[in-house]
Amino acid sequence: MAYFTRVYFNVKYMGALRCARAAIPHLQAAGWGRIVNVSGLNARVAGNMSGGARNGSMVHMTRTLAQQFGRDGITVNCIHPGLTRTERTAVVMAARAERAGLTPKEVEARDYADDNPRANSIRRMVDASEIGHIAAFLCSDKSWAINGELIAADGGGSPSVYY
Repeated sequence: MAYFTRVYFNVKYMGALRCARAAIPHLQAAGWGRIVNVSGLNARVAGNMSGGARNGSMVHMTRTLAQQFGRDGITVNCIHPGLTRTERTAVVMAARAERAGLTPKEVEARDYADDNPRANSIRRMVDASEIGHIAAFLCSDKSWAINGELIAADGGGSPSVYY
C-alpha cells in the first residue's frame, strides 16, 4: 500500500504542483491566468486513505495558490468529480455485472434507481464531457469571481452542506 500511496501521490499532487509552478511565472507575465485542478470526492469523504490524502492535499494546494496569486489575476479552482463515465467505465461495469449475475445496464440502473439511497439526484452517471464543460467555464474570462473554490460535479450525490 505504501508504494501505491507514494506513486499516486507523486503523480496526482506533485504532478499538479509541478505544472502550477511551471505555469505561474508565465501567467503572472500575462497578467491573468487559470489553473483548474481535478481532485476527487474522497477529499471530502473518509474511507480511502490514499485517495483522501492526495485529494485533500490538492484541495489545500488549490486554496493556497488561489490566495497567493489571485492578486496577479490568476484564479485557481478544483473540480471534485463523483463517479464519472470514462473510457474505463465499461470494463468496471462489466466486472461488477459478472459478479452480480446481471448485465452492465442492469447494474447501472440499480446504482441510480429511485430506491437507492446512494444514487445521485440526477439519477444517472456524470459524463466526462460534463466535467470538461465545467473546466472550460472556469478557464474562461467569465469566471473571474470564482477563485479558490472546490466544485463537486457528482450529479447531486452528496446530501452534505458545505459552507
